[in-house]
Amino acid sequence: MRVLVAEDDPVVALGLAERLRSLGHEPIGPAGDGAQAIEMARASLPDLYLFDIEMPEVDGLEAATRLAGDGLRRPVVVVTGVEDPGLIERSIASGVSAYLMKPIDSRELDAAIRLAAARHAEYRELEAEVDRAQQALEDRKLVERAKGLLMSALDLSEQDAFRRLQLTARERNLRLADVAARIVEQQSLLEPKRNR
Repeated sequence: MRVLVAEDDPVVALGLAERLRSLGHEPIGPAGDGAQAIEMARASLPDLYLFDIEMPEVDGLEAATRLAGDGLRRPVVVVTGVEDPGLIERSIASGVSAYLMKPIDSRELDAAIRLAAARHAEYRELEAEVDRAQQALEDRKLVERAKGLLMSALDLSEQDAFRRLQLTARERNLRLADVAARIVEQQSLLEPKRNR
């Protein structure tokens, strides 16, 4: 995995990069602050972010939030040397997948990376599921509208209008929603029939 490291302490940053290599990952950076991390993420498109929370200019949580807002959401593992319950709350709100306290050993880092990647994959699947459900709802609305147009223009029952949509979709090897969209787009052609 390509992991972007952002840590303002150069010694800690080098240690994290070395641990990542020993775990079979490719470290990117390190970035010395959150603003630099954002630039590096946009340029290199890493697979995971390993960010220190406390950094100058832009902290690790803000950097992760901005990147997610830019469409560069990735699994995020944050590290900190400060015990602060408020940071944990901010981390959760920022979409952080794993939280580590310094000093960090390789075993903890490996577990955090695996956990972050798994949580991110679950999140992406949920997003895709929501997108599919929204598309199904939009398709259903379109079919209902087309069905209504056919019922009105051709004086069909709801069942007959739906059968006509299904038959047209089958004959033309199209999705039902695609046929419905064409009917809705062409509804002006149906209007003269209404006036007859």
